[in-house]
Amino acid sequence: MSSADLQPSASLAPAAEPAQPVVADVDTRAADSARLIERADRLLAQAAAGLQGDLDGEQIELYDLAFCAAELGAARALVNSLNADSEAAERALSELFVADALHNMRCRLSARLGDYGLTADALDFGQQAYISRRLGSHNLRALGDALKIRGSAPFDGTLSDEQRLVRDSFREFADRAVAPVAARIHQDDQVVPQSLLEELKALGCFGLSIPQRFGGLTPDDAEDSMSMVLVTEELSRASLGAAGSLITRPEILARALLVGGTAEQQAQWLPRVASGDTLCAISVTEPGTGSDVANVSLKATRTEGGYLLSGGKTWCTFAGKANVILVLARTDPSAQPPHKGLSLFLVEKPSSDGDAFEHDDGRGGRVSGRAIRTLGYRGMHSFEMFYDDFFVSDAHLIGGAAGLGRGFYHTMRGFMGGRLQTAARACGLMQAAFEAASEHSANRSAFGRPLDAYPLSQAKLARMAASILACQRYTYAVANMMDDGGGATDASLVKLLACRLAESVTREAQQLHGGMGYAEETSVSRYFVDARVLSIFEGAEETLAVRVIGKTLADRAADRRM
Repeated sequence: MSSADLQPSASLAPAAEPAQPVVADVDTRAADSARLIERADRLLAQAAAGLQGDLDGEQIELYDLAFCAAELGAARALVNSLNADSEAAERALSELFVADALHNMRCRLSARLGDYGLTADALDFGQQAYISRRLGSHNLRALGDALKIRGSAPFDGTLSDEQRLVRDSFREFADRAVAPVAARIHQDDQVVPQSLLEELKALGCFGLSIPQRFGGLTPDDAEDSMSMVLVTEELSRASLGAAGSLITRPEILARALLVGGTAEQQAQWLPRVASGDTLCAISVTEPGTGSDVANVSLKATRTEGGYLLSGGKTWCTFAGKANVILVLARTDPSAQPPHKGLSLFLVEKPSSDGDAFEHDDGRGGRVSGRAIRTLGYRGMHSFEMFYDDFFVSDAHLIGGAAGLGRGFYHTMRGFMGGRLQTAARACGLMQAAFEAASEHSANRSAFGRPLDAYPLSQAKLARMAASILACQRYTYAVANMMDDGGGATDASLVKLLACRLAESVTREAQQLHGGMGYAEETSVSRYFVDARVLSIFEGAEETLAVRVIGKTLADRAADRRM
């Protein structure tokens, strides 16, 4: 890429303002961004090496390092996605995010230099001029004006024609069928209407992660995580609770079956899930363990022909409507380490639209559920679950006898896809908030000028757009990694970052709406409360940062020391 490719488009210059976003000259080329990211990566590795690898004692340090790693991962994905066809505004937003990532890293590390074994000199690797130019008020104002001219449509230069077709098809469906009912479902705390489920079934949504040989849409000889990501983005843009999360549970169940299920189980269940005729839920979380999956305690006691499930679960989303629930239970209480004593079961039950349900197994056992009222993420209902000696046959143990003790591993494989999809949900929610904020800022005047004519509004919109672009490009990159057989750590990183930024972006969208942003009749109020759940489920932020990402960073540092 030549320096000429980075020259700003004349169309970016606002008519009333001569300022233009910083996108060109030798100091701001994509190569310079990449070089600074590489130096920051080395500093991150140095900081991790300065720790002792104590996941409990160094939680604060690892938490900060995890966010540094997530932001650098997104920055790298952004820079790598730029090409000769990239818009000037896209380049400028990418550099803005890189500058923010470098600045945030320096702030986090400088607060605890001694803990990381660093000196102040180590924090300076030639990034300050780059940061100052891109975070300067002149550049933020110019970027805001550029976005005002360009509009709020997503940047799609990295998508193929086929991928654009998928995205556009589901965007049309989401605008036509989901958006008109989203507010009512949220405000009245309704369950997703059957009419909407029928349309999604017809579109093949529930088979996006299932191979074609089982009736799904994924090629038999390859993965296609990008289609799942694009569909999730568009559905979440219309409604997180009523549509965007509907295909997460089939994603997790399908991956668990494909990795660990017997041939008979795959043939029996995958076509039913792909068609949408069998709706599913995932029952892993427990009141006393939260994200500590390895210490799940719900008992699966051996009995003639199967197992008896006894214990409680919580936050089982869509459990009422579901026909089958994937349940993680302890089959070996004495296993060491504890995660080796877990197995996965399929629990069948009738579908219910109510806030509570109860189902007897015909042998004296039962499973019941009670919906938990939540401040957002409404439409699917999350349930507190009770299993009272509920019988599950041997045929419903994932993997059969060979699946005993493998439940933790199969669950983690499913969660890997679930975390990627959650990042996509965050991207769709952020895009909806940004579109609403852009429209409102253009049409609402204060003190004689439109909101988007003020520097602070321009800066807010620019930062929102940079966050969305970074999370989106990182999500796409991780989708490709997963299709190539990798991406486990990056799936956690992009989930960590996108969910945190979704809170920031939806908060700013609400703030730009002023008092109306606090009214339920305004969509941004729903976006804000919906975003809050993203950092909690599919691996709580703290667990991901310390126990997953932090452990990876500590292990890599230990390997380098050997």
